[in-house]
Amino acid sequence: MARDAMTAGVTSPFGRGSSPAPPRRRRLLVALPLTVFVALAAVLGWGLTRNVDDIPSVLIGKPVPEFSLPPVEGRMLGLTSADLRGEVSLVNVFASWCVACREEHPLFMRIAADGTVPLHGLNYKDQPEDAKKWLDALGDPYTRTGADLDGRVAIDWGVYGVPETFVVGADGRIAYKHIGAVTPRALDETILPLVQRLRAEAAERQP
Repeated sequence: MARDAMTAGVTSPFGRGSSPAPPRRRRLLVALPLTVFVALAAVLGWGLTRNVDDIPSVLIGKPVPEFSLPPVEGRMLGLTSADLRGEVSLVNVFASWCVACREEHPLFMRIAADGTVPLHGLNYKDQPEDAKKWLDALGDPYTRTGADLDGRVAIDWGVYGVPETFVVGADGRIAYKHIGAVTPRALDETILPLVQRLRAEAAERQP
């Protein structure tokens, strides 16, 4: 009786009248955070190792968006959707503040020097004077340039970031999208062979 009186006022650490969780439940409670952590780590690891070039574009096979842009400061020719019909061409999204754009620029200068394929520039959210100085300093490989000051046209093109390069067929449809700086391998093994194939297909369609 005395013992019952002594224990009557003691509160259980698990709550009054409660009992410790069963061992199986405790194990589940401990394992749940670990499982969530492992799942998140797997998702993040997949995202970090995924090749951004594999990100699909909903515009592949579709006509280029309708647009009309004035030229970059110091240039004479602007860029419109109508300019991208009639011949196979490349459209490069660039900016003076883009570090990766500087990496790929020598390749574009090579294309311009060789006359390999018309290359047009879509200048993304750049200050006019900065874009002018950048092209004056590094060289201007573009046949036409469009100053997309507010980035609205780039959004219509589905641009994820800068730089990006598009291959446009003679029919004005987007045939390919390269995300990130163009490398010599990407140029020689993917982009230029596609340009040649598109030219051959366009020639076959001509009467």
